Amino acid sequence: MANTSTRKSAMTLFSSPTCALSHSARLVLHEKNITAEIDYYDVNEPPEDLLELNPTGISPTLVERGLVLYDARIIMEYLDERFPHPPLHQMDPVSRANDRMIIKRIDQDWYSLLDEIINSGEKKASRARKLLKESLLSTAPVFEARPFFMSDEFSLIDCTIAPLLWRLPSLGIEPATAGDALNKYANRLFRRPAFATSLSSAEREMNELPK
Repeated sequence: MANTSTRKSAMTLFSSPTCALSHSARLVLHEKNITAEIDYYDVNEPPEDLLELNPTGISPTLVERGLVLYDARIIMEYLDERFPHPPLHQMDPVSRANDRMIIKRIDQDWYSLLDEIINSGEKKASRARKLLKESLLSTAPVFEARPFFMSDEFSLIDCTIAPLLWRLPSLGIEPATAGDALNKYANRLFRRPAFATSLSSAEREMNELPK
């Protein structure tokens, strides 16, 4: 199980306590019950030991012995392949490629709007907020169709979406206005024990876990 108390683990994930991309990587760690240290830090003041390994100081950064990875989606893929049980990707190459395309589309369509809401002026942020809400509403048939995103099994796609949905209230998007199908899907994700343990203290203040 991931912990932050000691530097004894062979694997360390340097993570922002509020970044959705970092949250995705942490969620994979907890879903797969991987023993690792999670080192939370201020991205504006990266620690020296991180900068020695990754001069960009970007979050998340995964370090395992001589390996240094600093792209959230690559980290998620690596963890799933390095620790294959339980699998979070489908096993056949075609399905895996399709899943990667879906994640890429989520990053392009939703995470880009998330970034705009957080980092832009109010006019641009308001527009991005409206577009994100409309896009989520338009995806309702997909959220309704199966227990997880286009699947009967929890996957890396859900690990990608869950942190974004968790942040909706803090972005000024009330989940109730984003549709019943999305709310039911989101609550299925939020009720998973690994999701609760993946949250930083700062992230716990963004939303409430379902009863």
